[in-house]
Amino acid sequence: MAKHVEYEKVGSDYLEHRQLKRGAAGWVLLAGLGVSYVISGDFAGWNFGLAQGGWGGMLVATILMATMYTCMVFGLAELASALPVAGAGYGFARRALGPLGGYATGIAILIEYAIAPAAISVFIGDYVKALGLLDATWPVYLVCYIVFVGIHLYGVGEALRVMFVITGVAVVALVAFVAGMIPKFDSAKLFDIGDGSFLPMGVTGAWGAIVFAIWFFLAVEGVPLAAEEARDPKRDMPRGIIGAMVVLLVFAAAILLVAPGGAGSKALQASGNPLPEAVRAAYGGDTFLAQLVNYVGLAGLVASFFSIIYAYSRQLFALSRAGYLPRWLSKTGKRKTPYLALIVPGTIGFALATIMKSVDPVTGGARLINIAVFGAALSYVLMMVSHIVLRKTAPDLPRPYRTPGGVVTTSVALVLAVAAVIATFFVDEIAAAVTAGIVLVAVAYYWFYSRHHLVANAPEEEFAAIAKAEAELD
Repeated sequence: MAKHVEYEKVGSDYLEHRQLKRGAAGWVLLAGLGVSYVISGDFAGWNFGLAQGGWGGMLVATILMATMYTCMVFGLAELASALPVAGAGYGFARRALGPLGGYATGIAILIEYAIAPAAISVFIGDYVKALGLLDATWPVYLVCYIVFVGIHLYGVGEALRVMFVITGVAVVALVAFVAGMIPKFDSAKLFDIGDGSFLPMGVTGAWGAIVFAIWFFLAVEGVPLAAEEARDPKRDMPRGIIGAMVVLLVFAAAILLVAPGGAGSKALQASGNPLPEAVRAAYGGDTFLAQLVNYVGLAGLVASFFSIIYAYSRQLFALSRAGYLPRWLSKTGKRKTPYLALIVPGTIGFALATIMKSVDPVTGGARLINIAVFGAALSYVLMMVSHIVLRKTAPDLPRPYRTPGGVVTTSVALVLAVAAVIATFFVDEIAAAVTAGIVLVAVAYYWFYSRHHLVANAPEEEFAAIAKAEAELD
């Protein structure tokens, strides 16, 4: 099936204990899932890019990343409709780049999704602290993981519906924030960092801001992870992920304009809860709108925290089911949820959030963002290469949806993803080194152990096996 790897045939009971619930989501829920993944990035995280490149640098970075994600989403819509498996990015790269390429992509995605909730929980703690509800933040992290992992354990259909409702509440908060800040908008406030120029930190500042501009869109690519739980993945996946991207583009533009335009870029550049602080700065003190955005803004952070837990569990489930990671991690319970794939990364995420916040209370969340972004950008490079390769090597693969512009579109995304990987080194060498170290350890595990114990029956591996058999017949 592939050189340098060994497969094992498993009995029917193996896959019977590793089944997800089919037909749990239509395209509307999938679009809601895509928005839910990302919406916390509108409430916190993006604003650190103002310190990196000023408002002009952040604008340039956001335009570049909006272009990258839009092009990438079109490519992923095609791949998800052609290869609708829970492994998503790992499954796409497995088909195009072989076992090692697929595994490396899956690990990069897993780093993104396991670390991002830890970063978001830090922001949730900052929002709670700003409300004066609790001074200590680690209990907030603990409650978040226990409650929302628990809901996922109960069932995917129930979890997706809860996510949809929470995301709806967060959307209301964003709309109220934008409407309330428009009267306070002053273009001069955008440029109050540095010397007041459009690019106060130069081109390198704009490049560095890419890492934080990604936060406006980070994790929308996780929609295809729901493929095995969708009603009609070939039809619903493209509609869901593209619909989510349209909503996210609108919010990114609105927030980047009215938040610093109403409060000043300088006031928000290091804030852990920038939207409530923007309202207070614009209105000269606490107001009903500030309290509303602060309280309801928690819904946006919770929505992304909640939904990315879903994403990391499905990616881990798929890698484990195929034998790339320990197989026991992919077991599902009576409600067909991968309980160990939910609990184990959740435990690690809670520990990371607590440690990083205690070590560096000011920038601990930002460093976690950088680790997540490095993993994400690396996976984007590999997924876009996969789209280009499959267009060349598998032209007859049934594609219910085809990317507008074909490989030209995904090549644009590929170039910008490479730029994002490089930008991570500019911003935070430690975060980049940590992520690279995790990838190297994971690859060593693959090389010395898991490649000798892969599962031939796993859906992603069967797709590749069928493709190879057909190629040999031809």
